[in-house]
Amino acid sequence: GNKSQDSGIAEMEELPVPHNIKISNITCDSFKIAWDMDSKSKDRITHYFIDLNKKENKNSNKFKHKDVPTKLVAKAVPLPMTVRGHWFLSPRTEYTVAVQTASKQVDGDYVVSEWSEIIEFCTADYSKVHLTQLLEKAEVIAGRMLKLSVFYRNQHKEYFDYIREHHGNAMQPSVKDNSGSHGSPISGKLEGIFFSCNTEFNTGKPPQDSPYGRYRFEVAAEKLFNPNTNLYFGDFYCMYTAYHYVILVIAPVGSPGDEFCKQRLPQLNIKDNKFLTCDEEDGVMVYHHAQDVILEVIYTDPVDLSLGTVAEITGHQLMSLSTANAKKDPSCKTCNISVGR
Repeated sequence: GNKSQDSGIAEMEELPVPHNIKISNITCDSFKIAWDMDSKSKDRITHYFIDLNKKENKNSNKFKHKDVPTKLVAKAVPLPMTVRGHWFLSPRTEYTVAVQTASKQVDGDYVVSEWSEIIEFCTADYSKVHLTQLLEKAEVIAGRMLKLSVFYRNQHKEYFDYIREHHGNAMQPSVKDNSGSHGSPISGKLEGIFFSCNTEFNTGKPPQDSPYGRYRFEVAAEKLFNPNTNLYFGDFYCMYTAYHYVILVIAPVGSPGDEFCKQRLPQLNIKDNKFLTCDEEDGVMVYHHAQDVILEVIYTDPVDLSLGTVAEITGHQLMSLSTANAKKDPSCKTCNISVGR
């Protein structure tokens, strides 16, 4: 009965405590974990308990239910062990992790070691593989191609005045904000200048409304997009709305922006893709854009205002359409992939 069992546990040596934890091979939704432990009574270990938690930030809900199981019980496999899929790990998110060794008893209960020290790590951005999955989803809804002739950028009058006075007439790249997919490798990292290229269906011209200011810089498409530039797919998202956004990056060949994108983003064929094309017909460059997505184009080099024109628009400022730091809808079936949320 119980007596012998109790005495049996008392006589057992304590299980080794994991120490010197190492996290490696971090992706947006997996990681490898390894650690050292004393060889004493190592052969009794049948399982590992891994406790993984999102690192609490100051604003997070302090009343979070404390009994939510964050522990993974894993069979004692050789280390390093890959952790994936058991939790929906989010990309670009800080986590804490601690480990116990455990020995499963005949009655199904576990004897466990002390917890290891707590280690912190941060998951990675989407890889090219994940972005290619997003790209494929975006291609499905891109719709037919319409002609365009200009790229345009709306801002307030003060912005253009500032560019003329302080930057010698050249708009400067700035770091992309955190709008779009949480795992996007360009957010907070890629430097560029945002342009639009969508046209109105009936006129073939840029719409007269804009959320970004009453002054518009317009430039002929071939000045920014031509055979000397590379085109990359950057992101696909929506913000709880019926319409979807696709972010494309145009980078002059060999520029710092081009080098950044080459390593991180799927490259598109400029003549043949579902979003934005540039092709030559009878010696003239002809441009098309996808009808059913809103394209946000990032150009990675400075752009001189003398390349185009600045003029006031006649339409409204539709603030509701602004995408500044906009959060992606994580429940949308159209623009989410099944990796880390």
